[in-house]
Amino acid sequence: MAITLKRPQEIQKLREANIIVAKTLDYVQSVIKPGMSLLEIDKICEEMILSQGAKPAFKGLYGFPNAACISLNEVVIHGIPDDTILQEGDIVGVDIGSNLGGFFGDSARTFAVGKISKQDEALIACAKDALDFAVDFISTKIHFKELCFELEKFITARGFVPLRGFCGHGIGRRPHEEPEIPNYLEGTNPKAGPKIKNGMVFCIEPMICQKDGTPVIGADKWRVTSKDGLRTAHYEHCVAVINGKAEILSIV
Repeated sequence: MAITLKRPQEIQKLREANIIVAKTLDYVQSVIKPGMSLLEIDKICEEMILSQGAKPAFKGLYGFPNAACISLNEVVIHGIPDDTILQEGDIVGVDIGSNLGGFFGDSARTFAVGKISKQDEALIACAKDALDFAVDFISTKIHFKELCFELEKFITARGFVPLRGFCGHGIGRRPHEEPEIPNYLEGTNPKAGPKIKNGMVFCIEPMICQKDGTPVIGADKWRVTSKDGLRTAHYEHCVAVINGKAEILSIV
């Protein structure tokens, strides 16, 4: 399947969908605290997305039961929210999507719950900084594989490893489109494959593990942890390539 190029008016629609996601995550960040349940956070996300005129894109997608993927501590991605209560020192990834008139938004952040350990601070910082690095690195002069290669180098230089087998992705009128964008180089040649072009819109999402990025799928067929069983972090932005560089859509 070809990587679609979006017209300016389509990018604007995608920006509007992503701003809804960004506003929702901003609000979650302002209220998250010990004593909240994961289902409470999920309800906040769903109600905020609906209040802004959009639909929660993840609810029912591939059979996922909730509006938000809420991934606690060792869960990297795709955590199903339940009545677990947040404790001081937890870290929790919140990944949400919106569907605004058939255009999709998608973004994720990992939040500290109260005071967290220095190791968890470094873990979250790696995910956030890797995402910022990737956004700055993106240009129409490079191949997608070069981006993947540089992301992997950035993550491993921090002493962490990327989750294997999962990736960022294109987005538009579907929540997941071509290309797939892993946080590591597949194969040996970073100059292979498609180049980044103006009009492309995609999600970059560093998924950070501590020692072993081998994924382990939970009994619910959704939650993903790493083989080492240690805590993880996840950040994601949706970007559009405009005038040769990346512009973040999932920001207010």
